[in-house]
Parts: sequence; C-alpha cells; structure tokens
Amino acid sequence: MNLFLVLTFLFFTGSLIGWGIEVFWRRFFSRNNPERKWINPGFLTGPYLPLYGLSLVIMFSLAMIDVSFVSEKPWVQKIVLFVLMALCITLLEYIAGLIFIRGMKIKLWDYSECRGNIKGIICPQYSFYWVILSALYYFLVHPKIIEWLYWFTNHISFSFVVGFFYGVLTVDLCYTFNLSAKIRQYAKEARTTVVYETLKSRLQKHNDELAQKTSFILQFRTHGKGLLETLKEVLADKK
Repeated sequence: MNLFLVLTFLFFTGSLIGWGIEVFWRRFFSRNNPERKWINPGFLTGPYLPLYGLSLVIMFSLAMIDVSFVSEKPWVQKIVLFVLMALCITLLEYIAGLIFIRGMKIKLWDYSECRGNIKGIICPQYSFYWVILSALYYFLVHPKIIEWLYWFTNHISFSFVVGFFYGVLTVDLCYTFNLSAKIRQYAKEARTTVVYETLKSRLQKHNDELAQKTSFILQFRTHGKGLLETLKEVLADKK
C-alpha cells in the first residue's frame, strides 16, 4: 500500500471518529459543561479533531511492531504495547497543549483539577484512559482499520472524498487561526490564558441569556458585536 495514502486515510478516519467521541464526552461527562449542552469540541470548526487523527496514526504504527522481545507471555506483550501507545499519545498531547498555551495563550483542555497533572495539560487519569482506548483500538478497531485500508486501496476514487476533507480542513485552519488571533489579543491584554472549552460553554450561556441562538458549528459567531468585545463580556467574571 502507498504510505502517503495510508497516512492520509488514517488521519482522516481518526479525526472524524475522535470528534464523535469528544462530542459525547463533553455532552455527558465534561466538568466544563455543567449545563450538559451539545458543544462542538476541539480547536477547529468542522467535525474533526487532528489530535485524534495523529493518535490513530501512532496507534496503527505501534500495533504493527513486533514486541515479542519484551516477554514470551502474550499478555505482557499486550500490556507493554498499550502503555507505550498511551505514553506516545500523552507526549503528543503535552507538546500540542504547550504550543497553544505559549504561542496563542489558549488552553485547549484543562486537567488542572486532576491529581498529578502537569500544567493542566496531561495527567495520570487521562493517560490511563488512553491505555484503555489503546486496548479497545487493538482488539476492536485495528482489524477493521486494516480492512478499510485494503478497501481504500481498491477503491482509489474514494481519495476524492479524502482530498475534499483536507481542502475543508485547510480552509477551517485559516478561519480558526484568525479567530485565535483575536482570542490571543484578549488574553494578552487580560494577562491570562483562555480555556477554550470553558469559553465555548460561557459563550453559549451568554447567548442563551440574551435569547440568541448559538450555532453548533460556528460557536464563535457574534450577534452585532465584534469578537473581542464579546470575549470581554463573556469572560469578565473570570477575574
């Protein structure tokens, strides 16, 4: 199989699946959404999360590695593999989180209330969740991914859909980074770091109080005001 096509397909698939997982997580379990409303997760606007796309690439690549040198016992091999997957994804989370905090003054997620967290970016609890997800991936998803990859290479016309996805993703990146520049401007003026998911939740609550509808996709759309002015209103009580 062509390596480039494999990687683009894996990123495409992981980004979509991850978005679905996070939508339900934020709706039913997130601490930053006490009202239990539907919130479009992640940094971008569309239904995809690049961090999950990269995570799927990592899990797929590691699942193909022979770890028999670790132990003769298959169950030990599997545990080591799942922990390795979780550690790699946790490292990816840390790097991505640090880049956004330092470069844009935006905290995409916040684990500050979790025990043993590092700068609110990573923590043992969520690393353990990644161990579980890695096991679920290996036993339930990985065989299907291999089937999908073979299907994809035999139906190359589907690459048009994947290409369209990357086109939309590129436009979305430009749009979202423009929004992020305004959020960063506010954060620098307020000398703070904006927690992205908390901002979304507060913005939705702010619109509800004004009897204004919040778009699930375009959650940062303002009604007659500039984004910077709206941010100051929404986050005024944070100080």
